[in-house]
Amino acid sequence: MIEARFHDNIDDIEGADWDALRPDDNPFLSHAFLAGLERTGCIRPDWGWQAHHLGLYRNGKLIAAAPLYLKGNSHGEFVFDWSWASAWERSGGDYYPKLLNAVPYSPVTGPRLLVGRDPEQAPTLRQLLVQAMREQAERLQLSSIHANFLDDADLAAFEDDWMARSDVQFHWRNRDYADFDAFLAALNHKKRKNIRHERLRVARHGLRIDMVGGAELEAEDWRRVHALYTTTFDAKGNHAALTETFFQYLRSELGNTVQVALAYQGEAMVAMALFLRSATTLYGRYWGACVDLPDLHFELCYYQGIDYAIAQGLTSFQPGAQGEHKLARGFLPVRTHSRHYLLHEGFRSAVRRALVHEREGMDAYAEELLDHSPYAER
Repeated sequence: MIEARFHDNIDDIEGADWDALRPDDNPFLSHAFLAGLERTGCIRPDWGWQAHHLGLYRNGKLIAAAPLYLKGNSHGEFVFDWSWASAWERSGGDYYPKLLNAVPYSPVTGPRLLVGRDPEQAPTLRQLLVQAMREQAERLQLSSIHANFLDDADLAAFEDDWMARSDVQFHWRNRDYADFDAFLAALNHKKRKNIRHERLRVARHGLRIDMVGGAELEAEDWRRVHALYTTTFDAKGNHAALTETFFQYLRSELGNTVQVALAYQGEAMVAMALFLRSATTLYGRYWGACVDLPDLHFELCYYQGIDYAIAQGLTSFQPGAQGEHKLARGFLPVRTHSRHYLLHEGFRSAVRRALVHEREGMDAYAEELLDHSPYAER
């Protein structure tokens, strides 16, 4: 007998049991990362997040799990359904709370249905997780369920009555480059010249730039990293959802899984870009600066990451959501995928029709991007 349980705190689940279900070491799906968000005040109802994690148990043993949240808004998701919420509420319904299968504040593709590594059991367990989500949404009379940034292995578990959406991100692939110059040599002349010009202009600023493991930074360094992050978010009118306590937690609990590109003006830290990494992939997440210097963002967020990925033998670098400007800097378009279930059949049918046009537009956009590859040979 398999039992589904919902947990309002991920610490109700043993970390080792959760992590044993991951197919790889994607850091965003680790118990430590998700627990850190909850323990340090980044996940809270007044910000629209309530943990509601799903576990499947057989004879008391965790055999499958999914990171789930009851959402009171659509902030921090990177798959936008504001228009759906508005239409639902204009018709007299309550769109929120909804159920979200995702990693908070992280537009990073990865497993969302954690089922261990038994290939024979995995498809059935994924289907059972999705079924349990639907039954819970019906029990709680929620408007909808959303599963964002799914990896390919999870897609089949979301059947035809789930609506498909897709977007484009820009990722860098390591073609066994010996160094950054070898990467540049693979680009066409115009793009290669532009990158060299940008890096030279940064060098003329006279900054000291380092790529440092999270465990190598002191608590005061992390305070400054967080201050740069919040300053930049505030300047753009955005909400900085990650607390300083969470940044300090990254130092103590994730160590050098976190990497930080830092720029110093004299002894003062003036800019930073924060990354997480797995055994194969570097993930760019946050940028912050208190100076406005040409091309410094590109250097810290992109070129330092590419340098690091080559030196470490990583296969890919995912610098975050959106940004066509990444294409000119060696990042190629890839598709991301989400699945959505609206419980009201009539509303679901109306949205499905609208998504046909959205999908056609996204397909055309992705195809056009491929015509502008920065590489000399495709």
